[in-house]
Amino acid sequence: MRIHIIGTGLLGASLGLALSEQDHRVSLEDTSPTAQQLAADLGAGEVMPTGDQANDPQIVVVATPPDVAAPVIASALVTYPNATVTDVASVKTRLLEAVRELVHGSDLDRYIGCHPMAGREKSGAIAARSDLFTARPWVVCSDEDTPSDRLGEVVEMAEATGASVIHLDPRIHDAAVARVSHVPQVISSLVASQLRHAPLEEVALAGQGLRDVTRIAASDPRLWTQILTGNSEEVRSVLVELRTELDDVITALELGAGSTGVLAKAIALGNEGHDRIPGKHGQAPTKYAVVTILVPDTPGTLATLFKDIGDLDINVEDFRMDHAPGQKLGIVDVSVVPATQQELEIGLLSKGWQIPESAIEKEGIA
Repeated sequence: MRIHIIGTGLLGASLGLALSEQDHRVSLEDTSPTAQQLAADLGAGEVMPTGDQANDPQIVVVATPPDVAAPVIASALVTYPNATVTDVASVKTRLLEAVRELVHGSDLDRYIGCHPMAGREKSGAIAARSDLFTARPWVVCSDEDTPSDRLGEVVEMAEATGASVIHLDPRIHDAAVARVSHVPQVISSLVASQLRHAPLEEVALAGQGLRDVTRIAASDPRLWTQILTGNSEEVRSVLVELRTELDDVITALELGAGSTGVLAKAIALGNEGHDRIPGKHGQAPTKYAVVTILVPDTPGTLATLFKDIGDLDINVEDFRMDHAPGQKLGIVDVSVVPATQQELEIGLLSKGWQIPESAIEKEGIA
């Protein structure tokens, strides 16, 4: 396929890398010559001068910031009259409304909104990765009036990146991303902001829980301001619900004794929500057994650990690592199918690994 990408930031450059690896012909365009050339130098495609139709692209992908996407989409529909035009913006309803105000007639049939659910805390072409979309949802917003051949082209392009295509109505999409993406960003940023003036000795106590909650707090403020304002109605709705529950918790903490039920309910409801998050490969959530191993913070240790687990013919379902404060020691949590927990612990103990509070020690098997 011949694909032209307008905007060579993280998503645009990553898309170019992924498609180029699949031997699609990719051309690049950006208002910043430096950003455009950097993406090309990284292998995301070839530079094509603005408005050059010699390439006659089948698909034009608008990967610009959300606040300028609508006029760029409208311009692309005029500049490339034979192409299907799509975008990667994370807000769909307002963008579609804005495009409808700028584009009239049959040209609108050539526009299909998309949103690959992928990203990083880092931005720019230098942070691009060819596997950014692999195994990630790629939302396509179409309706009964969308020409099947153009829809097929967009789906083919998305699947070429390794993504899994999901078809959603724009409003359903915006409500969904408000809950699973936009509000988590706000909460992560607000929690991280509480660390600004905290004494260093307090911050030094940070464990993996804080790191998990605040990981995305390092995101680009300019981009997220555009995303949040573009989906303000849906984000506000979720935050109002959250505020009500937060007020209940604050009131319970003020009252103290006799209000523990409110606190317990808040945590329990969180358990229920957590259990609905899809498991591996988008499958139903699965409860895994967690085996904790203490490992020296030295080169090659993790490689040896995973080799030993592999030699036991046990699959690692998930993995996370924390670091012991003040010690060159790693705390590794390995998630496995519960039926293999005891076998893993016995096998690792026999190989000399340190497993604190292991189930076999509690049961007196070792």
